[in-house]
Amino acid sequence: MSDSAEAARQQIAGDASAEAAVTHLEAEAPSTAPAPPPDLTAAAFFDVDNTLVHGSSLVHFARGLAARKYFTYGDVLGFVYAQAKFQLTGRENSEDVAAGRTKALSFIEGRSTAELAAVGEEIYDEIIADKIWPGTRALTQMHLDAGQQVWLVTATPYELAATIARKLGLTGALGTVAESVDGVFTGRLVGDILHGSGKAHAVRSLAIREGLNLRRCTAYSDSFNDVPMLSLVGTAVAINPDAALRSVARERGWEIRDFRTARKAAKVGVPSAVALGALGGALAAVVSRRQESRWHLR
Repeated sequence: MSDSAEAARQQIAGDASAEAAVTHLEAEAPSTAPAPPPDLTAAAFFDVDNTLVHGSSLVHFARGLAARKYFTYGDVLGFVYAQAKFQLTGRENSEDVAAGRTKALSFIEGRSTAELAAVGEEIYDEIIADKIWPGTRALTQMHLDAGQQVWLVTATPYELAATIARKLGLTGALGTVAESVDGVFTGRLVGDILHGSGKAHAVRSLAIREGLNLRRCTAYSDSFNDVPMLSLVGTAVAINPDAALRSVARERGWEIRDFRTARKAAKVGVPSAVALGALGGALAAVVSRRQESRWHLR
């Protein structure tokens, strides 16, 4: 595939992911939808695999699907191999990611979107909930407390990503969009997997739709593959970084946080630049509430 064709597919994937995320947010019932954040122009974007979730969310998902007889033991071996390589090297490989996501989506061909959402919720409760990094979870809450939107950005299928976001009380998720017709999966992707530049396209598209100022936004990731997304925002933070991302972070002066060992996890203090951004959001929220109170007193 030529570079231009790949770029076009990533653009389509990013736009489709942003559209799905915003559509889902608008469709939520008033009783379940999160309250509009006071800090309307700032947001935080979190990668999922090895940033928020220990290991690969797709492999955790595959384990749950295998237990439900969605595919055979032989199929699982490919996921196990990819996961072993991921854990040994600490890096995602774009070819592994593409093959893994595409293969996983082929298993759901002909199944309903509602079924995948329901299964994803069960698998989250059974497996993924125990894989959340406490340090990264604390960072998501810091942004929420500052009145900012918090979005997951991942190559994982959108339905699973949205479930993780909802379970954690986050704003929503940008994930790989599988094509569906009348609520049934076709087995094809819309554009491509949401990976690399596709994530940056999705974040930019969402920012336009939500009126976000990317200079006031923060992004978190463990992978060098996410440098396009990290470079898009005002504050970039490397979480549990692979060697290549650690090098880039040092060169560019990005914050580095590592929750993978007890010694490093003890230093869960919030990164200074991130803390300042959140503090600004909190102050904006206070001002907003005071102005609203004055309005009601008139």
